[in-house]
Amino acid sequence: MLCLLPMALLIIFQYGPMYGVLIAFKKYDAGLGVWRSTWVGFDNLVEFFENINCLQIILQTLKVGIFSLIFTYPMPIILALALNEVASKAFKRTVQSISYIPHFISVVVICTMLNEFGSLNGLFNNLREAFGAPRVNMNDGTKYFMLFYVGSAVWQGAGWGSIIYLSALANVDTSLYDVANIDGANRLQKIRHVALPAILPTTTIVLILNSGNILSQDFTKILLLMNNTNRMDLEVISTYVYRMGIAEGRFDYGTAVNLFVSLVSLILVLSTNRIVKSIDPDQAMF
Repeated sequence: MLCLLPMALLIIFQYGPMYGVLIAFKKYDAGLGVWRSTWVGFDNLVEFFENINCLQIILQTLKVGIFSLIFTYPMPIILALALNEVASKAFKRTVQSISYIPHFISVVVICTMLNEFGSLNGLFNNLREAFGAPRVNMNDGTKYFMLFYVGSAVWQGAGWGSIIYLSALANVDTSLYDVANIDGANRLQKIRHVALPAILPTTTIVLILNSGNILSQDFTKILLLMNNTNRMDLEVISTYVYRMGIAEGRFDYGTAVNLFVSLVSLILVLSTNRIVKSIDPDQAMF
């Protein structure tokens, strides 16, 4: 009985709408509806791959996704391990609370802050000038985009992401640390041989799941960081789908491109899981 409501929500909101994926293979006409619209097969997807900007969009998406994974994945682990070594509970709780706060700040507010701080008279340029560097408009072009995007993602997500690792570390048998102390292990050795093995299953699962998000970026943040000087260079698949599918009303085309992203994400998750399974079968998801 307890499972009925969550299962109903899953079926209604996750599985029910999946029939709409059919418009990816049709020339969708809202007047005719999904079923009566004309079938066009893979024409929408072929049109995307024949687009002159297709390769640039895919490469930019991969660039943003890979850099995000490289920097945002390990930071919560490092923060959790560092906090786990703190003896003062008051200090530990204070740092945890402060690190959680950015997660609850709206993306719109974050992007407004970045745009203001990166302007000629903004905070970042004040710091540059204090160190003897010239003032530059950091919002122009793409030179500072990756720094803003990845840096803000780390700032927002490190504290929140560390919660799951801190929970795993809280369940570590304290006798293991006692034995390590008897053996003369220092802090780094205890982290390596006690703490890391304790959170390894969690870190592996998070890595497998995050690998599927390489092509699915924070579309809102990228869209809000775009301006006339970098719009074409910052175009990723998610912003392209929004522009073509929503702004220009080509729902069938946008659905086809997004279906391609979903398929690649599935392949990435399965491939990462297969690699993990080949290294250590016990750590794989399935």
